[in-house]
Amino acid sequence: MMPLLFALPGAEAWPARLQADWRCDTAPLLLHRFPDGECCPRFGAALVGRDVVLVATPDGPDAGLFALYLCASVARELGARSVGLVLPYLPYMRQDAAFAPGQGVTSLHVARLLSGCADWLATVDPHLHRHPTLGHAYTLAAEAVPSAPAIALWLAANVTRPYLVGPDSESAQWVGEVARLAGCPWTVLEKQRHGDRDVSVADTAAKLGDIGAATPVLIDDMASSGRTMAAAVRLLKQAGLAAPVCVVVHALFGSDALATLRRAGPARIISCNTVAHVSNGIDVAPQLARAAERLLRSR
Repeated sequence: MMPLLFALPGAEAWPARLQADWRCDTAPLLLHRFPDGECCPRFGAALVGRDVVLVATPDGPDAGLFALYLCASVARELGARSVGLVLPYLPYMRQDAAFAPGQGVTSLHVARLLSGCADWLATVDPHLHRHPTLGHAYTLAAEAVPSAPAIALWLAANVTRPYLVGPDSESAQWVGEVARLAGCPWTVLEKQRHGDRDVSVADTAAKLGDIGAATPVLIDDMASSGRTMAAAVRLLKQAGLAAPVCVVVHALFGSDALATLRRAGPARIISCNTVAHVSNGIDVAPQLARAAERLLRSR
């Protein structure tokens, strides 16, 4: 029997994307909202003995994650043989340490919540910095799908003589892998964060002079406030380089973030389709579908 795929609100486009590379059934899922805002999931198919897969792109991570938790828990209550999660973007990974007195490591608490309601998780490029792997935080079976192959293919088709630049040291893991696959040079800048919306970047490695007439391509795993990438765009242009292409894995772009980045003057802004956004242009659904199939087969 094929797995049964349900999309949470906001992820309605994903079943068709996944089915292009993965044989699975789909059925409707209703999240009824009571007048006070509470939600009650209702599955539109019998779940007894089925491998249930929930695909979600939490828009507003607090409410979205709790709705996902309820759906997974109800699926188990209704007799699902297994419950898997396909989360193109996995939120709550940035708080991987207590950065100030009174804080906690919230990524671990969210990991505990999701690990307790599901059997496996497939996601794209989670923010792994102080957590070396997903298994460092999550106890369920999990696979982190790399976006690098899809980005490298897009660069080959769309950018002449790319020279990749990461806006900070944390981006090195993504930039380096894309550069390896694309066969192009790369470097990273150094970032200083003075607040959630106040950052500066510098070319401490003194590598920008090597770019010359190549096309600079800024790559980062996520853009939330847009300030880091905007600062990097300005630095590259001040160095006399061409306006860079900006590539983002997860286009979170809160409030005025996109406008902030556009004002800096990049040549183009492109993102993977893990988070629905006007900048989406790199499809990672095939890799995500194959990862989900592997996780389900390994059970």
